[in-house]
Amino acid sequence: MSEKPTPSRSDREAKLDELHGRLTGAVEQLVSGEDWQQAMAFAARFRSRSFNNTLLIFAQHQEAYQKGLVGEPASSYVAGYRQWQQLGRQVQKGQPGYMIYAPVTARFATSDPADPGSWRRLDRGEKPRAGEVVRSRMVGAKPAYVWDAAQTAGEPLPEPPAPQLLKGQAPAGLHSELSRLIREQGFTVVGAGGAAELGGANGITDYLAKQVAVRSDMDPAAQVKTLTHELGHVLMHRPNQQEARGHRGVVEVEAESVALMVGAAHGMDTSDYTIPYVSTWAAQVKDQEPAEVVKATGERVRQTALSVLEQLDTPQVTDGTPPGLERHQPQRSSAVRQSPEPRDRQRTGPVRPIPEPAGARREPVASGGVERSGL
Repeated sequence: MSEKPTPSRSDREAKLDELHGRLTGAVEQLVSGEDWQQAMAFAARFRSRSFNNTLLIFAQHQEAYQKGLVGEPASSYVAGYRQWQQLGRQVQKGQPGYMIYAPVTARFATSDPADPGSWRRLDRGEKPRAGEVVRSRMVGAKPAYVWDAAQTAGEPLPEPPAPQLLKGQAPAGLHSELSRLIREQGFTVVGAGGAAELGGANGITDYLAKQVAVRSDMDPAAQVKTLTHELGHVLMHRPNQQEARGHRGVVEVEAESVALMVGAAHGMDTSDYTIPYVSTWAAQVKDQEPAEVVKATGERVRQTALSVLEQLDTPQVTDGTPPGLERHQPQRSSAVRQSPEPRDRQRTGPVRPIPEPAGARREPVASGGVERSGL
């Protein structure tokens, strides 16, 4: 059998252009709070993928469902062609892959890892000098394909146990775990008797007093949801994070989206989440295209939710990677800053505030040091 020809540079660029068009189209479909909520809940189930790739998978699976190529409107697991073969399954004939972005990596070497300017890129096959440290990092992207489990046939996939919650319930231990993460940021967590004590809000983050207050007269699920929303503010919107505070609508959407993703990862019902119209707040950010605002916000939310989920000792739904398959990520050099890649869940110490993506600019929000949440 002859080997598949290597795609030319022009072919790759054409596919990248196609990917960009698909992604822009997917972003432009997020015109309402309900659409955004659906996309973020999907991202929570596929949190091992970048936000851009989750949107691409989401949109292409919907197309496949409308064409009758898959039987369910929601995707379950996705993997590459050979990865499915490793699991004893085969992509069925006539099933098109979902095109996504895949990282292009290169090796860098240095004799002084602490000096960001000392790293040099190694050519293919080039060996490092004696005493040098070598790291790999992402330098670009290329098109790749994944297939949903519904597009394959073969060995059945083991289904890990998923959290089962009644409406109004909160996952066991989640409230105490979230409170712990807030305290690790230097804030205290207190209960309030009702909305009147909080000026009509369900929760308040007071940056000056370093205190998070949540109504204690709500059902457990609502308390956990509000507590996660306030944790999102603590991590993303402190007064000294001026680049992140930005437009008021973006701030509230980010905090509520973090709560949505963390809740969805625990099997919580997300139907009661309230998120304002995406097209409205995205269009109000100065000097940025709405599509770019949506993508930057989505990735910030995903990174923050991931950083929270990695620190929680609570049962969570799977991240979209088929059971039995491990996805390996390239090493990251501290000298080359990039968006964090997904990692295996592990306890690595206190959760850290998430930095603003490079180049993001927003209008400042007038604030007295208090974030009020009615959500």
